[in-house]
Amino acid sequence: MTVTGKWIRLALGSALIATMAAGANAALHPVAAVKTSYPATQALADRYVAENKVPGIVMSVGYRESPTQFLSAGRIAAEPGAPMAGPDSLWRIYSMTKPITGIAAMILIDEGKLKLDQPISDFIPAFKNMKVLDDPNGTTLASHPAKGPITVRHLLTHTAGLGYSIVTKGPLLDEYNKLGINPAAVGPAMEPQMRAVRAPTLEEFANRLATLPLIAEPGTKWSYSISLDLLGRVIEVASGQKFDDFLQSRLFKPLKMDSTGFTVAPGNAARFATNYYYVGDTRLPIDGGPSSIWLSPPSFPYGGAGLVSSARDYDRFLHMLQNGGVLDGVRILKPETAELAMSNLLPAGTDTSGLGTLSGLAGKLGFGAGGSVYLEDVPGAAGKGTYGWAGAAGTLGWVDRGRGIRGVVMVNYFGDKWPLRDDVNKAIHADFQR
Repeated sequence: MTVTGKWIRLALGSALIATMAAGANAALHPVAAVKTSYPATQALADRYVAENKVPGIVMSVGYRESPTQFLSAGRIAAEPGAPMAGPDSLWRIYSMTKPITGIAAMILIDEGKLKLDQPISDFIPAFKNMKVLDDPNGTTLASHPAKGPITVRHLLTHTAGLGYSIVTKGPLLDEYNKLGINPAAVGPAMEPQMRAVRAPTLEEFANRLATLPLIAEPGTKWSYSISLDLLGRVIEVASGQKFDDFLQSRLFKPLKMDSTGFTVAPGNAARFATNYYYVGDTRLPIDGGPSSIWLSPPSFPYGGAGLVSSARDYDRFLHMLQNGGVLDGVRILKPETAELAMSNLLPAGTDTSGLGTLSGLAGKLGFGAGGSVYLEDVPGAAGKGTYGWAGAAGTLGWVDRGRGIRGVVMVNYFGDKWPLRDDVNKAIHADFQR
């Protein structure tokens, strides 16, 4: 297995079971109109640091229009003297980039520059005549013409038939590695190897990807993929702006997400957390904040896994969605478009067995614009309509609109060493039962 493949497989455990279950059954008990106390959640943060599970952790909880509460403990790195973790500490959010890219596409849908069921070949001609593997588990690249085109909807919902190292197998995986279809950064030990074969631009990445067969017919199967990275190129062409410039001008600047981007400015390196990797019980640093590879621009902006953000910034993004597309008087999306983005956008008849297997919620999850959507209330989990996703290094973000709860969890370590998601669920549940 390649180094890239190993990393992506490692990332899967924390990145895919993504929509948070916070606030479970909160509606069963009346909650004050303004809520500012979350003692069980703070105790969880304190415990994780005291037990040396993480050097530091930051969580935010927002309830309706109550002021966002930031709960933190520990430091942004295990090294002595590292700064304390707080709402403006910076973290690699990896696949929590996907909902941001998805909402960026919805802005263009709002404006009529994209349509949900529009073929992406309208923007990237190389995708006009795609092929599908005869046997995605086979030993050859034998393929046949796709029955239909890849659409914007397919990219938003991981139903385009594209791959990822975690799902792609055999000779197709070899081609992904050969062509550098690895839009993610890890640390200085791996980046030179990955960058050497990676496409130097988002346009070249898209065109290389178009030369490879799909693992399934477009619109037929949910399979976690690099579709949100490809969507970044569609956004570029449809908007006439570079993808990262579009995010900056249409999302980050109007929402005052001043700490979010694909590169960490040198002046912000001191508040950038170190990322770790567990080997058994040993926690190893793989990318230190002050010397991080994020201090230099990536090969191109990775719309599926490339952003750095803070708890404060990501809360503002979720708050905008919770409010129906507006925050502090600044409208990002029309209310009906925000609602559409957080609804189940899966094509009718989609095989969602992969999503069910990964989540343990077979039949209960759909998928919206870059994030999963609960199709019904799940006891001990989330309310119907909850939208969100997670990141490979343990970060979590969700908005449960029905119960008026949103939350963010920021840590940076690879692997499912600790049951953080379940522990956060229990803590927030306890706080909403008080």
